[in-house]
Amino acid sequence: MAAGLQVFGQPASTDVARVLTCLFEKNLEFELVRTDTFKKSHKLPEFIKLRDPTGQVTFKHGDKTIVDSRAICRYLCTQFPEDGNRKLYGMGALERASIEQWLQAEAQSFDAPSSELVFQLAFAPHLKDVYPDERKIEENEKKVQTMLGVYDEILSKNRFLAGDEFTLADLSHLPNSHYIINSSERGRKLFTSKKHVAKWYEAISNRDSWKQVIKMQREHPGTFE
Repeated sequence: MAAGLQVFGQPASTDVARVLTCLFEKNLEFELVRTDTFKKSHKLPEFIKLRDPTGQVTFKHGDKTIVDSRAICRYLCTQFPEDGNRKLYGMGALERASIEQWLQAEAQSFDAPSSELVFQLAFAPHLKDVYPDERKIEENEKKVQTMLGVYDEILSKNRFLAGDEFTLADLSHLPNSHYIINSSERGRKLFTSKKHVAKWYEAISNRDSWKQVIKMQREHPGTFE
């Protein structure tokens, strides 16, 4: 039974969005409890607070509490293997090992530079007295370009990162990629300049699970409370 699944956080948070996408892929019922991660010292406009991409996620299931978004996704796939997308975490040991390699690559090599680009390209331009740092943008663009170059080679042979099925390996990249691509033409070109990466992103971003998350991000916060 999937009863009692709770997610605490804002859908605009990349970590929360990752977990929500997994829940939708697994077709699991859950309760979203929206929380404001900003302290009162952050005197930011309300529309910025509600769209904070850096906000954290907390997941509760009974007496189990997890605060890492990738660990939450793993938990959902192993705890509810027969629900929804059964291939999300692989159907066997070899498939899962491949997915794990990509999850680790995303967490260790893609997440940090892409998160910095999310802030610099999508977030900083909307903050008063905060300006995009060109040096940081260029530095992290190079890191993301390097990773996407590796992805492009793999995706020239496979539909998705871990093979021909959509898995957590792909899902985990969605939140940051979405912000970068939609931040500016500069951000978009990081992905569209690579043929296979562009085709891959179009495929994963058009999944119903991700579209549901985007809808939640765009709705007024009170709608899902």
